[in-house]
Amino acid sequence: MLRLGFIIGLMAIIGVLVSGLAAFKVYEQELSLDRIALARAVDTHAALVQERLSERELLTRVAVGLFRTPSINKANALQPLRSSIYAFKTDFVVAGWIARVPVSQLGQAQAELKAAGYPNPTVRNFNDTPLTSATLRDPESVLMDVEPKNDETKLFVGRVFDDQPIIGPVLTRAAEEGKPISSDPLELVRNGGPMGIVLAAAVKGDGSDTVAGFLTISYRLAPLMLANDELSLFSVALRDPRDASNNLSADTNGNIVSVPLQLDAENPPLLRVVSFGSRDWTLIYYAKLHVGAHAQEVAAIVLAIGAALTTILCGLFGYVSYNNIRLSREIETRIGFERRLTAVIDELNHRVKNILAVIQSIVTRTMRHGADIDVARELLIGRIHAMSHVVSLLSESQWQGVKLKGLFESRAIPHGERIVLNGPDITISARAAQSLSLLFFELASHADEGLSLVGKHPHVVVEWSVAGERPDTIFHFRWEEFNTSAATRRPDSDFGIVLLDRVAPEALGGTAKRYFTDVSYVYELTAPMETVIDENELDRTNRLSAPVKKR
Repeated sequence: MLRLGFIIGLMAIIGVLVSGLAAFKVYEQELSLDRIALARAVDTHAALVQERLSERELLTRVAVGLFRTPSINKANALQPLRSSIYAFKTDFVVAGWIARVPVSQLGQAQAELKAAGYPNPTVRNFNDTPLTSATLRDPESVLMDVEPKNDETKLFVGRVFDDQPIIGPVLTRAAEEGKPISSDPLELVRNGGPMGIVLAAAVKGDGSDTVAGFLTISYRLAPLMLANDELSLFSVALRDPRDASNNLSADTNGNIVSVPLQLDAENPPLLRVVSFGSRDWTLIYYAKLHVGAHAQEVAAIVLAIGAALTTILCGLFGYVSYNNIRLSREIETRIGFERRLTAVIDELNHRVKNILAVIQSIVTRTMRHGADIDVARELLIGRIHAMSHVVSLLSESQWQGVKLKGLFESRAIPHGERIVLNGPDITISARAAQSLSLLFFELASHADEGLSLVGKHPHVVVEWSVAGERPDTIFHFRWEEFNTSAATRRPDSDFGIVLLDRVAPEALGGTAKRYFTDVSYVYELTAPMETVIDENELDRTNRLSAPVKKR
């Protein structure tokens, strides 16, 4: 089981490592795909923004080409272009005609504005303050017409934009370069108005290289950036050309607000550059979701699937292996049982043969030629009964030996209750029990039959002891019959003499002697304790009787 657990653990570790490696590879692949998808979406968006900007720049160029410079500075100069401007369907805020009016013609221009009905026809500074001789320049860039005309836009007509901080430089560049120029972001129409960009293009006089004025078109910044697409993967911002540390970003209402530049090392923004009005504009794209979040989710799913498959495979392998081991153990156990059964049968045959040999010897010795039939029958029955009793005791203990005192029970020997026992309660081997049971029966049968000196049955005292230290311990046995003598005690039979003097001592590997004292008959037996216990036989019996261990 320990080896199986080690194998399953190793499989689990390998499975987890493979799953982790697969999850890492999937993470890298998904991260790369997500970045590619984001980059493609950003490229598409930037291309659309560039297309929109190009359309609006084209509108300005077309309008300049269609524009006819009036011979005098009129207040309705945009009238011929109105249909063309709206035909493009662009989301411009205000279109304007800024004429370059010589100082000598300022009065005429002012009269035109008054005739057109503008609320303040006076030519004045961009901040609505009067012109002074110190600030006059020749010519002045005066806003003469606007489209659409409404209460807010009419207020700007008549203003001079040469000194306006944002529009003034744009007009100067447009006059010098001869192409549309875009301004920095500024508030359109009014203070707090929508953030936008003014595109200005110079218009030259007919047949002349002199700039007669400027056609300006302003656009809101948010529509130009295509901001606030809720379904897009990113949010877009414009780097503020006035301050590179700030971004111009559209809020939820489409209003452009200035926010600090956001830097994220793990999820850096993407930059794209578009061209509009002869200058480059940097669009900054921020991913709405962490680019690696989706890759992490997919990698986590792959890792979970790998771990689940690893668990299933380890479980199946463990289940199959456990069943195989269990089946193998059952087979080994069955083989062990069969081997033990064979050994038990062999042991039984051996012991049965020994018992039959002993019985055969008992019968042969008892029924010797010339013996009294009745006496021989009684002795034969008693001796076989003694053998049967010891076999019963051995069967009860599963042939693991018997208690020495059990051999003196009254059912084993005649009148066992008259015998006084004195000795340790030791367990002797089966072989020793068989020999001693016959020995005790032979001694008890003669003691019971003999006549005492006073006409009573003899009093028998049996003592045994174990002396010495292992493995040299010695077993001492002493049988003493009191109130008997050589004259009164019946002589031992030939079988008894052989049993007492030779068979029993030889079976135990010891020596024996018998003799009479003045008042008793004594039989002594001395043998090594290792033959009385016979540990080899006991070990063999224990192995046969012990349950087969399952591996």
